Amino acid sequence: MHIETLDLRFQGTAEVIAAFLIHAPDGPVLIETGPGSTLPTLLDELARRGVRPGDVRHVFVTHIHLDHAGAAGFWARQGAQVYVHPAGAPHLIDPGKLLASARRIYGERMDALWGEVLSAPAERVVVVEDGRTVDAAGLALEAIATPGHAGHHHVFRSGDVAFAGDAAGIRLPGQEWIDLPAPPPEFDLDAWRVSLGRLRAAGLRTLYRTHFGAGSDVRGELDRFERLLEQGAAWVLEMLESGLERERMVERFGELMRGRAAADGVGGEAALEAYELANPRSMSVDGIARYWRKRG
Repeated sequence: MHIETLDLRFQGTAEVIAAFLIHAPDGPVLIETGPGSTLPTLLDELARRGVRPGDVRHVFVTHIHLDHAGAAGFWARQGAQVYVHPAGAPHLIDPGKLLASARRIYGERMDALWGEVLSAPAERVVVVEDGRTVDAAGLALEAIATPGHAGHHHVFRSGDVAFAGDAAGIRLPGQEWIDLPAPPPEFDLDAWRVSLGRLRAAGLRTLYRTHFGAGSDVRGELDRFERLLEQGAAWVLEMLESGLERERMVERFGELMRGRAAADGVGGEAALEAYELANPRSMSVDGIARYWRKRG
């Protein structure tokens, strides 16, 4: 199985959002679509490899957040089957609620960040349940339900290789630091612990993260990420209990995360800004705080 990591150059920045091209026995398979704003870059990357839009008949999205699946409707309209978690499928077919929620968060930056989000024809959207194996162009891909980042999250596995979406955190190329993406409304600490256990038990050799690229120290990376998951959740709980206002929580959480990143060798403002472009701190504070408030 030959896999190529395609850099979508989100907001003009290299190695923040990836899509993955698998050269399967019977044709190309695309994992993740990126947002609509990066679709021209994705099409250019595919064209450089001799792949036309109509050649892509199978597209898998790990979950429906716009940085992973914002361009899924385009591919469905080209005739591809788009494979997605059952809870995500209705939002690809009718993205109205998803877009309204995102617009409340991003406001006037919405279009520049995410571009056009097209609805997907219902007959091109394929619901994939946990444990189902799909034959895509002669390649077997198994769906592993991995909630925690989002309730509608799958990791797609072929043998000992898996496409992890956000289930294993964010690790940018050349870095040891694995960041915690915990946006609202579905961050769930307990569910994420279970998901990481499932990934450890899967016997994986390589994880491909959408943010960004391949990693081969699977168990070590999962362990490091789980430690940060626990620490980040604890930090936000402590701040909630101390009565900090949201703006100060975001500021303090950013300071703590930058300290952990520096301890793991992330140096320079450009690297830190790339991480924060992939994973805005305010989103993680809001997601974790919502989780704790729901638990009382």
